[in-house]
Amino acid sequence: MDQNGHGTRIDDLDRFAALGIKAIRYPVLWELTAPDGIASADWSWADERLPALRDLGVAPIVGLIHHGSGPRDTSLVDPGFAPRLAEYAGAVAARFPWVEFYTPVNEPCTTARFAGLYGVWYPHGKSDLIFLQALINQCKAVVLSMRAIRAVNPNAKLVQTDDLGKTYSTPELADWADFYNERRWLAWDLLCGRVDEEHTLWGYIMKSGIPPEDVLWFRDNPCPPDIVGLNYYITSERWLDHRGERFPARYVGEHGFADIETARALATPTPGIGPLMEEVWERYGLPMAVTEAHIDANREDQLRWLHEVWNAAHDVQRKGADVRAVTVWSLLGSYDWNCLVTECRGYYENGAYDLRSPAPRPTALARLMQELSSGRPPSNPVLQGLGWWRRPGRFLCPPVATSATVAALPAERHAAQRTVQPILISGATGTLGSAFARICEERNLAFRVLTRQEMDIADPASVEAAIERYKPWAIVNAGGYVRVHDAEKDSERCLRENTHGPVVLAIACARHQVRLLTFSSDLVFDGSKGSAYVESDPVAPLNVYGQSKAEAERRVLAVNPETLMVRSSAFFGPWDKHNFVTLVLQAMTEGRQFAAADDLVVSPTYVPDLVQTCLNLLIDRERGIWHLSNGEAVSWAELARRVCALAGVDSSGLDVQPSETLAYPAAQPRFSALASERGQLMPSLEDALQRYLQAVAEIREEGDTHVGAAQAAHYGSS
Repeated sequence: MDQNGHGTRIDDLDRFAALGIKAIRYPVLWELTAPDGIASADWSWADERLPALRDLGVAPIVGLIHHGSGPRDTSLVDPGFAPRLAEYAGAVAARFPWVEFYTPVNEPCTTARFAGLYGVWYPHGKSDLIFLQALINQCKAVVLSMRAIRAVNPNAKLVQTDDLGKTYSTPELADWADFYNERRWLAWDLLCGRVDEEHTLWGYIMKSGIPPEDVLWFRDNPCPPDIVGLNYYITSERWLDHRGERFPARYVGEHGFADIETARALATPTPGIGPLMEEVWERYGLPMAVTEAHIDANREDQLRWLHEVWNAAHDVQRKGADVRAVTVWSLLGSYDWNCLVTECRGYYENGAYDLRSPAPRPTALARLMQELSSGRPPSNPVLQGLGWWRRPGRFLCPPVATSATVAALPAERHAAQRTVQPILISGATGTLGSAFARICEERNLAFRVLTRQEMDIADPASVEAAIERYKPWAIVNAGGYVRVHDAEKDSERCLRENTHGPVVLAIACARHQVRLLTFSSDLVFDGSKGSAYVESDPVAPLNVYGQSKAEAERRVLAVNPETLMVRSSAFFGPWDKHNFVTLVLQAMTEGRQFAAADDLVVSPTYVPDLVQTCLNLLIDRERGIWHLSNGEAVSWAELARRVCALAGVDSSGLDVQPSETLAYPAAQPRFSALASERGQLMPSLEDALQRYLQAVAEIREEGDTHVGAAQAAHYGSS
C-alpha cells in the first residue's frame, strides 16, 4: 500500500465501487494496526475505510494476514502465533461488529510452502517439518480467529483462500504428482476436520515429526469455510518431467526433474480452472469463489484470462455447483511478484488500474469488469483472440504430448476459426508500420498491413473502401512523410501525408466508430521552454514538418476527439538499420567518424516499447494527446556516448559539433524533450538501451531478423 499509494488515497474506494463489484478483499492487517499489542492499536485507517466501503454498497472481506506472520516478534512457527492472531481478530470484530466476511489468513498452504519448504519467505524453512508446522499454525489461527470473531458476530463467515493447482507428470513421476495433488488440499482438509489416521497424507505428516494430537485437534475443532476461495494463476498447473535435459535449467530442481507450468510444456493445453473447480465441489460440496484471477501479461491477454476464468465459473455454476464470485486480483496491480517479493526491483504489473499516471488510470480490465458485473456482453474486440497460454508459440521446450490432459474447450477450438476484427496498419514499409506488424503478430492481435495502393490515407474513397472491406476495430496510422529536412522544399507532399491524410482517417473512423491511433512529433515545439514539454504545453513549430504535425493534431482532434494522438521522438530499435543509435554504433565499431550535435536535446524512444505501450493504450480506449518516450532528456551526442559505453565500444571517433555547423536545412528546437503529465508508461532509457543491445546481439547470433518473441519477453511479461 505504500508503493501503490492506496494507503493515503481513500478516493480509490469510489473508483472500486464504480466497477460494479459487490464485495472486496480488504486489509485490516495485524502488523499495521496492532504491531505492539491491542492496547496500543491504531484503528484510524480501518475506521475510515470500512464504513466508507459499506456506505458505497461494497462488502469488505477483511483480511488479517496476507503472506506474512504479523508483528515482528512472532512467526509462522511460533506457538503463540495462533492465539495472538485470534486476540487481534476478536478486537477487529468488536470494532466492526457489522462486518460479515473474513479471511484471517490468506493462502495458508501456499504460504507454508514458500516460507517453510522452499526457504523463500520468513522464517526461511526448508523441510517438511517446518512446512507442516507453519501450515498447522496458520490453520489453527484461522479456527481460533473465527471463534473469537463469532463470539461477537455469530453470523460471521469464513472465506478461506488458497492456490488451486494441479500437477501432471510423466509416468516415471506419477508418485510425485499424486503427492502434490493431495498436498494442495491440506489446509482446507484440516479446517474441515478431515485429517486423521485414514487421511492419505497421515503417514507423511507423522513421518515429518508432527505430533498426532496437533493434527487431530482439527478433527475435534472443525471450522469449515463458508466459502472456499480459489486462487488460480498460469503457474498453478504444473508439469513434472523426468527428462530434465529437455527443459530450461531454471525449471530443473535438486531432484533432477523438471517442474514447469503446463502452458509452457504440454502440446494440448489444460482446459483451465473449470475442471479444478469441479474437483473442489465434488470434494467439499461447499460454496466456492474464485478469489484471485490475474495474469502478468500484455493487456489483451489480461482481458482474455479474466474472461476465460469468468466463463469457466459460469459453466461450473450451470452444472450445479454453488459458485458465488470471481475476484479480479489485484485492482491496483502489484510490485515485484515476478521475484516473489524477495527483492525491491520496482517491477510493476498493472491490474484494473495503472498507477503510472498522476491518478490511477482505468485500463481495459476495468471496463471489462463493469461489463461483466452489469451483465453486458464484453465489448473489447481483442477478446476474439486466444491468450498466449493457448497459442503455439508458448513452449519453452519441445512440446509434450500426453493423455494426462483433456482436449481444449470446444469454444477455444472454434475461436481460432472464426472471423476476427483486425487492426489496419498503414505504412507497410516504414519503421513504425513494420514494428506494429511484428508485435501484433507476437501478441496475437489480428492485423492487416496496408500499402498506399491498398489504402491511401489522403483519399477518402480509398479509406472508405478499406474500412468496408476489412471491418477493422482500429486503424494505426504508422506512415506519413518523415524526411524532416526535405520537407522544407517539399511542403505540399509533407502536408498531404502528415496533415490531410490523418484528417481523412479521423473523419472516417469517427463515422464508422473505429479507434484511431496516429503519431505526432516533438517538433511541434520550438524549444524555448528550456525543459521537457508536457501534453498541455502550447505548440510553436519551427519547420514545415513540425507545422504539418501541429496542424494535424488540431484538425484530427477537432473532428474525432476519440483519437489517440501520440507524440514521440528520436526513434531507435533493433529492426531498423537507419536509426541514429544503430548508425553510430556501426560507425564506431568500424573506426569511422560520426557527427553528432551536442546542443539539440531530445527524448529517445525505443520503438518496441513505443509500439507495446501504444497497443495497450489503444486497447484501453485512451484518447487525446500522449507523450511517449523512454523518459530522459539527452543530446544526440550524449545518446551516442551512452550506447557506446553500454556496448563496450570506443567512442573516440565521435565528432561532437554544435548544430549550426551541421547545416541542417530545417530549423531545430534546441530542447524538444518530452515528459508527460498523463503518465510515464515506458521503461527507462538505460533499460531500453540494454534491451536494444541484447536484441541486436540475438539477431546477429541467430541470423534471424524476427525477434518479436524475445522483445515481448524483455518488455515485461513474467
